Amino acid sequence: MEFTQEYIDGLAVDETAVMKRIAEALSVRLDQVSVVVGLFNEGGTVPFIARYRKEATGGLDEVQIRGIEHMFSSGVNMETRRIEIIRGIFEQGKLDEPLYENILKAASLSELEDIYAPYKRKKKTRGMVAQEKGLAPLADLMLELDDETIRARAAEFIREDAEAPELSVATVDDALQGAMDILAERAAQDAENRAEIKSFYRADGRIIVKGAGGEDEKKSSVYQMYWDYTESLSSIKPHRILAINRGEREGKLETIIDIDENAAVEKLQNKYVINNTYHKTAIEDGLKRLLSPAVIRELRGDASDAADEHGIGVFSANLKNLLMQQPIKGTRVLGIDPGLRTGTKCACLDETGKYLRYFVFKNDRAEEAKKIILQNIKENNIQLIAVGNGTGSKEVQEIVTQLISENNLDVMYTVVDEDGASVYSASDIAREEFPDLDLTIRGAISIGRRLQDPLAELVKIDPKSIGVGLYQHDVNQKKLSDTLDEVVSSVVNNVGVNLNTASASLLRYVSGINRQLAKKIVKYRDDKGKIASRVELLDVPGMGPKTFEQCAGFLRIPESSEALDNTWVHPENYELARFIKGTVTATGNLTADAREELKGKYAVGDTTINDIFDELKKPGLDPRSAYPKPIMQKGVVAFEDLKEGMTVTGKIKNVVDFGAFVDLGIKETALAHISELSDSFVKDPMDIIKVGDVLDFKIISLDTERRRISLSRKSGASAKQSAVQTSGGAKTRNTAAPYNGDRKKITVKKHNSRDDDGLMYNPFAEAFKKR
Repeated sequence: MEFTQEYIDGLAVDETAVMKRIAEALSVRLDQVSVVVGLFNEGGTVPFIARYRKEATGGLDEVQIRGIEHMFSSGVNMETRRIEIIRGIFEQGKLDEPLYENILKAASLSELEDIYAPYKRKKKTRGMVAQEKGLAPLADLMLELDDETIRARAAEFIREDAEAPELSVATVDDALQGAMDILAERAAQDAENRAEIKSFYRADGRIIVKGAGGEDEKKSSVYQMYWDYTESLSSIKPHRILAINRGEREGKLETIIDIDENAAVEKLQNKYVINNTYHKTAIEDGLKRLLSPAVIRELRGDASDAADEHGIGVFSANLKNLLMQQPIKGTRVLGIDPGLRTGTKCACLDETGKYLRYFVFKNDRAEEAKKIILQNIKENNIQLIAVGNGTGSKEVQEIVTQLISENNLDVMYTVVDEDGASVYSASDIAREEFPDLDLTIRGAISIGRRLQDPLAELVKIDPKSIGVGLYQHDVNQKKLSDTLDEVVSSVVNNVGVNLNTASASLLRYVSGINRQLAKKIVKYRDDKGKIASRVELLDVPGMGPKTFEQCAGFLRIPESSEALDNTWVHPENYELARFIKGTVTATGNLTADAREELKGKYAVGDTTINDIFDELKKPGLDPRSAYPKPIMQKGVVAFEDLKEGMTVTGKIKNVVDFGAFVDLGIKETALAHISELSDSFVKDPMDIIKVGDVLDFKIISLDTERRRISLSRKSGASAKQSAVQTSGGAKTRNTAAPYNGDRKKITVKKHNSRDDDGLMYNPFAEAFKKR
């Protein structure tokens, strides 16, 4: 094949081919992928397309649509890079057909970059130099001739180049070595060879981890379980990869990839018809010098990428369930942020979360504290008390419990997780909301509000500070932030937003609305008063027709004279909805004839008609109502009150690979190991529990010295029967084949630019430290 400038210039990304691959990967039709891509190109958002363009997409859900978005973007980026590499090598005059075919076959960006790497270097590879010496024909002959004949033919390639001495070939051995270098690079660059060796190393290889230090360092290290650790590459869990990567970056661990390179050489040589020892040696050289290092780097990178995906996935699932916690609507709340040195801060909030007033009391002056709390309960008509679970919470709970009992108050209290409250109180958002209040008072307001409406309050806090992640400081930070933003956006748009009470922090997650427009909406609301209808949104500066289309259906206006403004019905379908409402009111149902009339008149299908029909039956249904309510406390519980064998009720705070952390309403967080979650085998804790679940547990062990609590949900659970807890929730593995002298150990350090703030989140050795 001859490569011309015209051919190279004509290369372009085949978007249809990209969409075909997406359709196959997601098991959907090509036309569905094409429609979604088209809607994105028109400015559509994932929430809008998923809810209001079901007929166009053939009923694709939000997960599928977001998958198409990600895969199309990454697919186009990869094909663009493929073309850039082809053009770059062509411009160097080094593009030949085998190389071109390998570039086309490359299945990942890392594979593409490995192919291109030699052509980016100032220093040429040995194979490139041999090509320039004119030894490619000898390399081709080496594929066919025997030892004696190829050596004889090699003499024909001896030459002296006076103008470019570096291109001279002085001896037969030099000619043969050059030809071998060319074949070695061909073998290493062959996409099928790479895939086969990668598969073999992944199945047969193992990761060996050693601690960087002696026994004294081991005893005090959070990486204790990895001090002498071996596991198969094919079976190592994602959270262990993340822990090992962090240990390497901190210089506490050394990692080696153990592979059977000789077996790999034999496997690769068996793929070829070999007629001479030179060809055989070239294949061995290609694997050991070029292919093995590249494949090992890729395997390590793949493992880290997969661990990143898993860690981000765990965080995302936990965050979604946390944000979907059921709100306490229409209730006046007293938010309490316990404190010792500077006192306990309290904030009174009305039914909408509006700040009323604050007060402070000292925990060691119980009678005085009860008087001031009682006074504020009566003056502000408080119905529910939210006590933060930080330092001093036990003392505050004792005061509140006594107050309620002594005065026979119709008031309940609950303990609220403080994670992230201090982050919010010191943030720009908090300063804008309450410029005249001390940050400790802002913390009390946040504690109260997150009980009233967890979603509206938690969106003000960086998700990474909420405490539901798995090694969140060790994963790709940009990807983590992007994914968590998607999760928050998904929840916000599935719940809907009250346009007249939502903060800019909440509005910015609504479909089609960005930070700037959210602030403009709030300013318009502050200047003009409550927004009376969805159509009035068009008067907000910066709100164009397209943005209105994308956001209007997700914004609720309970005060509007148009009842449909407080439903999921989109303004584009109001006329249809009125017709359906009138028909249903008169007849109680939609007849087949009425449906056909609607389809013809409004150019809609059954999906849109059914969605509107269902919404009108239960307008404004909050999906969070299906989630558990907060646990209301009946009395004070502290670590000292707990006994082995006791049954306790707890709320799932965080779900990780090795089990779940459980909030018992005290400062210490309990752990239910994966082996204690069910009588039957549990592969993934998320299969049976989620953040926010309220469940009963039995205490099976208490470590009073380190204040650790182990729980079980097994029907026959008894004290001290729990599995041995080791750092990271796992025992040291040695699951790979035993080492023998023919195997090779390769040190591949995993370096990256990720954030390294804080120690590794070790759930056992560091289980209950706050980050």
